[in-house]
Amino acid sequence: MLSNRYQNLNLIQQLDPVKDHSQIYYLMSGYEFSWEMQRSLEIALMRTYCVPSMSKLLDKTKEFYQRPQKRYDDTSILLVEIVKWGYESDRGKQALQRMNAIHGRFKIDNADFLYVLSTFIYDPIHWNANFGWRLMCEQEKLACFYFWREVGKQMQIQNIPETYAEFERYKLDYERENFRYSDTNRRVGEATLGLFLSWFPRWMEKPLKPIIYALLDETMLDAFGFEHPSPLLRSSIVRLLKFRARLMHLLPPRSQTNFYIDSPIPSYPNGYEIANVGPDDKGK
Repeated sequence: MLSNRYQNLNLIQQLDPVKDHSQIYYLMSGYEFSWEMQRSLEIALMRTYCVPSMSKLLDKTKEFYQRPQKRYDDTSILLVEIVKWGYESDRGKQALQRMNAIHGRFKIDNADFLYVLSTFIYDPIHWNANFGWRLMCEQEKLACFYFWREVGKQMQIQNIPETYAEFERYKLDYERENFRYSDTNRRVGEATLGLFLSWFPRWMEKPLKPIIYALLDETMLDAFGFEHPSPLLRSSIVRLLKFRARLMHLLPPRSQTNFYIDSPIPSYPNGYEIANVGPDDKGK
């Protein structure tokens, strides 16, 4: 059983991350690191709320306060449709078209678009380096870069860096220059935190809140104005996630994909059409 644990890795290592990045990213997201990718991308999205220019726009739409679960589901659906089926597939193109239509209603700076794109690449890689059941190989890291770089081109994002290292530097420089506290950061951050807590029984809310804080780095906590967890709690969460990784290492490989859209979606119990995902034409 365990001899098959690396069957996907063996396949991935035979692929070219430049021309086969969609296939590699599919295997990573659907089979190898499905839970890890989802958790790390949730943190990646929260990271973008640490930028006042972005949180101000999100705060203005009121989506996070009126329909937080639907906002989460809409974002997840459009991203996962692109990942699962590929940006060149009919469904992938529909998701990209829908995403571009939604973003087109707002004036968003290209630098902000670039930053959001960079979080999709490097936050999962960072999570994997700390908590992965195995480390990503070089092909997987590069596939993350080439996949999202191509998606960025389809979104008409300009000046996407040409190399993995260059884009990573852009991300770090952007955070150093733009992460700072604002009231809109805090409001959007608290609304998102409330959404995460709503997935659990109410009695768990008080003990879970500091645990979520412990998953955020110091610069994020400062940008949100959130309380800093104790070093003991943070180290305990790290140990717990590393223990989970060791357990996952002992499991057989996943036999079916585990994308977000493979399970019932709270906001769309009867299914969805890609063209109708997101706010309506009036932004509601």
